[in-house]
Order: sequence, then structure tokens, then C-alpha cells
Amino acid sequence: MSEVHTLHAAFAARIAAVLSALEMEGALPAGVSTANVTVEPPRDPSHGDLATNAAMVLAKQAATNPRALAEKIVEHLNREPSVESAEIAGPGFINLRLADSVWREELAAIAALGPDYGRSKMGRGTRVNVEYVSANPTGPMHMGHCRGAVVGDALATLLEYAGHDVIREYYVNDAGGQVDVLARSVHLRYREALGEDIGAIPEGLYPGDYLVQIGKVLAAEYGDRFAAAPESDWLELFRKRAVHAMMDMIRADLALLGIEHDVFSSEAELQAAGKPEEAEKWLRAHDLVYDGQLEAPKGKTIDDWEPVELPLFRATRFGDDQDRPIKKSDGKWTYFGADLAYHMQKAETADALIDIWGADHAGTVKRIKAAVAALAQGEGKEIPFDVKLVQMVQLMRGGEPVKMSKRSGTFVTLADVVREVGKDVVRFTMLTRKPEAQMEFDFAKVVEASKDNPVFYVQYAHARISSTLRKAAGEGLKPDPAALNRLGDEEIALVRLAAQFPRIVEAAASAREPHRIAFYLYDLAAALHAFWNLGNDEPEKRFIVAHDSALTGARLFLARQIGQVVHNGLALLGVQAVEEM
Repeated sequence: MSEVHTLHAAFAARIAAVLSALEMEGALPAGVSTANVTVEPPRDPSHGDLATNAAMVLAKQAATNPRALAEKIVEHLNREPSVESAEIAGPGFINLRLADSVWREELAAIAALGPDYGRSKMGRGTRVNVEYVSANPTGPMHMGHCRGAVVGDALATLLEYAGHDVIREYYVNDAGGQVDVLARSVHLRYREALGEDIGAIPEGLYPGDYLVQIGKVLAAEYGDRFAAAPESDWLELFRKRAVHAMMDMIRADLALLGIEHDVFSSEAELQAAGKPEEAEKWLRAHDLVYDGQLEAPKGKTIDDWEPVELPLFRATRFGDDQDRPIKKSDGKWTYFGADLAYHMQKAETADALIDIWGADHAGTVKRIKAAVAALAQGEGKEIPFDVKLVQMVQLMRGGEPVKMSKRSGTFVTLADVVREVGKDVVRFTMLTRKPEAQMEFDFAKVVEASKDNPVFYVQYAHARISSTLRKAAGEGLKPDPAALNRLGDEEIALVRLAAQFPRIVEAAASAREPHRIAFYLYDLAAALHAFWNLGNDEPEKRFIVAHDSALTGARLFLARQIGQVVHNGLALLGVQAVEEM
């Protein structure tokens, strides 16, 4: 349970105290297990503010029926001054309605905690490695990378806020054939910079203009030394310099989104350090790798397919449909073999692993989960491992798909999009749908000033509050916590929703789902706008009531705390809470 303020945790503690009292009275057996007792808002808000399953869970241990036990629990709860009513529902659930004083106290708690309202210690003592982006270092970031980047970064921030120690990691895939292609593409641009007419970019090389500058840099540095030299003389050098330049570009692109990583792990360095060999040795020692032959591919016969003995990981022991090779027939590591060693390396410094992958990697999930499960089993410990798959983003402009061409190297870069619509719009929009759901990003809609644009709607709520507080200050009016008893049902309903924030944070962190914060903020903004709009027809409902300074002070205090919760939620998403729009 969290050790910082949450209303739900506080009432869970009160119910725990009631259960302890019932033990002393003999209504519950001594040492009864309350591990499965929950205290949370009911699905239907009309049923009350909180609900508990205590009687349903404990009735069997108490050798009684749930409703009979619920009656005893309710009897105790109704003595609590903070409980307006406790009622039994259905077979034995208990619904609580809390006194208005509880919600007034919650407003005071928001004010006291400020930016820490919602912060949790649930993850204390747990180090989590979140690996995200990990785009191949072959060019600038494009919108295909953007969604995973935002989801991973928001998740890392959310986990930190929930008390985890987080490592933000980027895996640089700089050991595969694609970086050799990059080096050859840069060599072509290098020759171009020396004055050679290179003509059309050959098929199979990267055609983008983003390689022109690195070609010029290398030409200035080395002259024509490598212009006609054999590939073996320059490939490694050009590969390293090209990857370094591309990673500088990628870091700069990510910085536009407010994203920074703690660790950049190089696949080439991993292999040079012999990590895959160490992993294979460890796996063989634990009988998790053996030498064997793969089954013939579907549709192939022994006449057109030659079986080869390869080192195979026993993936079938962990739920995969076949064992997987960690090396190719030429002795090079398979992608899976290198990835297995990489995850072994990450597990050395973290208690839990989270990978943010594109949906095109779905076929790899089962085998890498099997590998991590094997590592954990061999080490005699648990290594929680989660893979979040993120769907691509379809770029639209005015309802029409944005056309891109891989052949010509033209694509919409992340930098182009951020410069056009802004960091906050990009980040929030990427979290307005579950990552596994398809998404369209329409340049016109994401900057639209309407309720249908969640980014605008939430930021506008904060801007409205800020504007109201500025106006009030100009008139000599201040938020007044001493007058909170003037708040009515409509205002208390706003507080009830704001008070959900700490629970939402913990639930979102537990589920590894930062989009829950965005969904919650939209609901809170909608409630704020709805209350605001009441004042359009009824002046008495406005935040500033000219003839009633006490009511105005109470509502201004309410507004400031709703604004604080919106601010805290937006901060988790890496989005600014704007003061005016």
C-alpha cells in the first residue's frame, strides 16, 4: 500500500481497523487474511463514493454468510464521523457515502502537497529498466518512431512518480547489415562532396539528403584518401562515424519532444565484449541451449532444404511453439541471440524490464519473454518482463493521408511535425488512445480549438483556471480555505473526481499504461468546463460572485486545486500546463 496521501488508502486503513475490532469481538477469527480486501470507487457513482468487498471475502473464514458479516462491518462504519452512510448492496458488498467534510479535507491535502499530490511510494525499492525508441541509427526520427517514444517516456515518468527507480534505455542496433548499408551510403555522399557526379542513388542505399552533411564533413577531414580505396579500408571507419552522426541527430530529434535517455547500449559493443558468448555459456550450463536441427520450413522438402545443426534455445519450455536458433549457419549471432544477451545484460542492473516495441515486432514477443523467463529461473529469482506493442501512426492532412516515398527518401520527420504543431500537442495526442489501437494524426484536428481535441480541451481547462485566478487577484480576491463549507453538491462532485488522481496514478503505473492519465485528465477537464458553463446562465454559479466574497474565496480555492491536479497529470505526460491560450 502507498505510504503517501490517498483518500482510498486512508479508508482502507479505517476498514482494516474495523476488521481488527471485529476480531477482538470474536466476529472474525484471529489472524484472518485480509489480502484480498479492496476499497475502491463503485463502478456506478450513484451507488456511493467507495465500496468494499470485505464481507464477501471474509465470510467463509468467519463461518457466516456475507450479508451477516456486512451488517457487523456497517455497524462499525456508521459510527465514523467521516462516513455519511454505509449500506449493504447485493450479496454483501458495502457502499460508503462520505461526509462533505472529507472532500473539503481533500482539497486542503491537494493544496498542502501541491506537485506531490498523487505521488506514490508503491514502487519503492524496485528498479525498472524501460527500453524505448531504439530506432535503427540510419536516419532522423520519423513519425513511425514517435508514438513509442512518447509512450515509453511517459511510462518512465509515471513509474518514477509512483516511487520506482527508473533506467531509461535506448538500444543502438549498430551491428547489423543496415549499418554497413549506411556506411556505403555515406561513402557515396563523401565522393559527391569531393565533386564526383554520383548520379541517382543506387537501389539498396539510403537516398536521404540527411547524409549529405556527414559526407561533407568526411571529405573535409580526409580529402580524397578513401575516394577510390577498397571498401575494406574505409567501411569500419565510415560505419562508426555515420552511426555517431545519426545518433546525434536522433538525440536532437528526441530532445524536441523533451525526451532524454539515461543509457545508450550499443549492440556492436555488446558483441565486442563477448556478451552473447557469455549468455550462450550460461544457457548451456543450465541446459537451456543445445545443438540441434530446425524443422523444415513449411512447404520445403529434404530435396530443397538442407538441415543444419545450430545452437537452439529451449524456447518450448517457456511456451514458445518451437526452439529458436541463437546463431546462424555462418556463425554470426541471430537477432534473437543478440537480443537474448542484451536482455541478460539489462537484467543485471534492474529488478523488472519493460520494452516498448513497434507492433511489427509482435512475432518476437513470445520468444524473448521465454528467454527472460529462462534467465530468471536460472538465477532463482523473478524478473518481471513486459512488452508493450505500439501501433503505427497514420499521418493525415485535412482528412487525406500524407504521401511518403521510401524510394526517394522523402518522409515526414518527427522534427517537422513538432515544429509545425508543437511538442505538447504531439505528446498528448500520442497518449489519447491505447498504444495497441490504430491512430490517425491529422495536422488540422490536433490544433483545433474544440472539445473534440483532447489536447486543447485539457490545456484550456488549466488556462481557464489560471485566467480566473488572475482576474480575481486583480480585483483583490483570494482563494480562501476557511470558507469551504460554502461549497455545494456541484463543487463537491468536482473534488470527488480530483481525489481519484492518486488512485489513477497507482493503477496506471501497475498496468504500465500512461494513457490512463490522459483519459482521466480529459474527464476532469470536462467536469471543470461543465461547472464553468453553469455560470453562463446562472451568475450565482460563477467562480467569482461579486457580492459574496466568502463563496468566491471557496470557489477560487477549489479552482486552484483542480488546476494543481491538471498540472500534475500533464507533467506526467511531459506536457506543459499553459497559463493562457
